[in-house]
Amino acid sequence: MEQKKSVITYAGLKKYEDELHNLKVVRRKEVAQKLKEAREQGDLSENAEYDAAKDEQREIEARIEELEAMLKNIEVVGDEDVSSDKVSVGCTVTIRDVEDEEDLEYQIVGSSEANSLLGKISNESPVGRALIGAKVGDTVNVETQAGTFAYKVMKIERPEN
Repeated sequence: MEQKKSVITYAGLKKYEDELHNLKVVRRKEVAQKLKEAREQGDLSENAEYDAAKDEQREIEARIEELEAMLKNIEVVGDEDVSSDKVSVGCTVTIRDVEDEEDLEYQIVGSSEANSLLGKISNESPVGRALIGAKVGDTVNVETQAGTFAYKVMKIERPEN
């Protein structure tokens, strides 16, 4: 069974590639040095520094494996693929809560990049899913566990290069 591809922006791709490079080039060397220094202290059975370095090494290798698997299964949405005519992954959208008359601004990103504290919502979230394909002036209804909310699309912006 083929796995569903994750959608990601160029900015997200660069972030993950940079993290992977840092883990492979910088962090692996740091941990190797810590392990070497801990081994030089002698008896490894009661060596807390050695155990901590081995744990750190396992965490780094697990994250490298996770990033490599994720990067093999992504679809990059380029800035040229993002329209300002309708909401899509990569764009920034300003919406108005119809009930509260409050404006909210979100960047629509792939699920791996989502961070609501930074205003980045996933295209797979209830709000993101409802907004995809909407145009300025459209009102979308979002069904959540807390009820149904209506949002009017006020502005759609392409990413800045």
